Amino acid sequence: MRRSSFFVVLIAFPVLVFSQDVFGKWKTVDDETGEEKSVVEIYEENGKVFGRIVEILNPDRKNALCNRCEGSDKNKPISGMIILKNMKKGDEYYEGGTIFDPSKGKKYKCKLWLNESDTNILNVRGYIAFLFATQHWKRVVD
Repeated sequence: MRRSSFFVVLIAFPVLVFSQDVFGKWKTVDDETGEEKSVVEIYEENGKVFGRIVEILNPDRKNALCNRCEGSDKNKPISGMIILKNMKKGDEYYEGGTIFDPSKGKKYKCKLWLNESDTNILNVRGYIAFLFATQHWKRVVD
């Protein structure tokens, strides 16, 4: 009995540890409409956290271009675009970086944190000064 209990804990431990961080794939959910729009993969590179759009969920928008972007991103595919940049882990949040909204062509300061009661929900807050909007992204479980 003890061996089987130990075995279950040993197998479950990586799943519990994995579910406690922001890394992986997340379905973005529009804070105004509740529509699931895309899948963003959050990853670490050189000690900073980034997020890239890996899938657009609306079949009519799969090949959408960023016509509201400026500079070198103007009219580039939204799929594959890095929208979270230079986030760093703080005491309570991942912060210090930015999030880009390709549908509006706007960049915002950003904070990320896992929902306390459900670590399969990622709180994503974009803000300018004291104005902010928070989305609740859903973890993609393969």
